[in-house]
Amino acid sequence: MIEIVSESRCVECDICVKVCPANVFDATDGVPVVARQDDCQTCFLCEIYCPTDALYVAEKADGPVAISEEDVERRGLFGSYSRVLGWKRGKPGGSEFDPTHRIRVAQV
Repeated sequence: MIEIVSESRCVECDICVKVCPANVFDATDGVPVVARQDDCQTCFLCEIYCPTDALYVAEKADGPVAISEEDVERRGLFGSYSRVLGWKRGKPGGSEFDPTHRIRVAQV
């Protein structure tokens, strides 16, 4: 379940808003807001596509977990799922020619 959108890491690109199949986020004039956390399907798409590793999705969570942004930072959890997949900051690792990480450009 989506737990944190880091205000200090977020560049306000709204990619997470666009890729979320459950419409969990609301776009704002700044950092996107987790508006419908209970609707999160824990698909990790927002975390995978985030170009700055500003999101933390807790795996195996049946509901919100009590974790702070500081804890996530200290434990190196921002972007951890995408790193396990081999992605680096919103880009698939070893696949420079794969355009799927350019969702923002495609949505304009």
